Amino acid sequence: MIIKSIDLLDFRNYEELHLDFEKGITILNGENAQGKTNLLEAVFLTFTCRSHRGSKDREMIRFNREEAHIKMLVRKEDREIRIDLHLKKDKNRGIAVNGVPIRKTRDYLGLVNCVLFSPEDLQIVKEGPAERRKFIDAELCQLDKIYLNSCTQYKKTLEQRNQLLKDISYMPELLDTLDVWDEQLVKYGREVIQKREEFIAELSEITGPIHEKLSGKRESLILGYDKNIGADEFAEELRKSRDKDLKNKTTGIGPHRDDISFILKTANEGEENLDARIYGSQGQQRTCALSVKMAEIRLVEKKTNDQPVLLLDDVLSELDSLRQQYLLQSISNIQTFITCTGLDEFVSHPFEECRVYDVEKGRIRKHGE
Repeated sequence: MIIKSIDLLDFRNYEELHLDFEKGITILNGENAQGKTNLLEAVFLTFTCRSHRGSKDREMIRFNREEAHIKMLVRKEDREIRIDLHLKKDKNRGIAVNGVPIRKTRDYLGLVNCVLFSPEDLQIVKEGPAERRKFIDAELCQLDKIYLNSCTQYKKTLEQRNQLLKDISYMPELLDTLDVWDEQLVKYGREVIQKREEFIAELSEITGPIHEKLSGKRESLILGYDKNIGADEFAEELRKSRDKDLKNKTTGIGPHRDDISFILKTANEGEENLDARIYGSQGQQRTCALSVKMAEIRLVEKKTNDQPVLLLDDVLSELDSLRQQYLLQSISNIQTFITCTGLDEFVSHPFEECRVYDVEKGRIRKHGE
């Protein structure tokens, strides 16, 4: 799959932009705050229906404008897909595929796939559990419509249950309605737990060999699913925790408290395994993060029988030369968009299909022109 072209109108700092793309690598070079990441955000938003920055639609519309438009032409296998995304300040966004409006996000997600790699992703190992859950959800929601529905419904139910727990403190008569929300929470929570368990097991299988190569065979990496509660025990444990939940006015157990462990096993006999989240050095943590992101690409390929579009947002400057080399060699056959503030990283990596653009104040031109 490749993006053939993109058009932006009043998106972020782009008044109007049209770019055609080919397969291979596109490098977006320029100083900070010129619009490089904005272009990647437009691609990511179009593919996933969310901003990787967590921005709201109104924040992505150009200053003093009421609307923004993104149009993208994608070639997937032997067909072309035209995607139109319409952002509005005070109304819901609109999205159409080949001219047909899409009513529900879940009907669209998974049609096209991308993997984003940013400097923040290198912190995924040492950040808190919430960031790791966000990573799981972001990928699984692209790959599995059942998970997308279960995850969405679980979060909505959790929000309703937590609100009810607060309301019961001054309206005790509402206690009888808690059973209804518990039943829904368990139903969707079980599905979330089961899907996450499968996902992390598959990802770990792919991550292992990648990490061995990255670490020069000094270490192997095993991903673990640190689930807060098992699917089979969820209903019973939720019932047992009810009094505590009522006292704390929040739901204390469930997949909203899950985590991922990163267990490093060294090649040295007699050395104990260590959890990179707690005991890993900064270098080990970054290697773990890179291994997981590379595995994410391979898993998308495996699940979709197609290659995702890869977005590298100023990540090369955060990696040493060994990891840069491994990453760039690994993506040579994937359409990739790379942002950078200098071209030094690419001098020793001549690519057959590589185009360089300079980005300045919301304008993009071919390098050297």
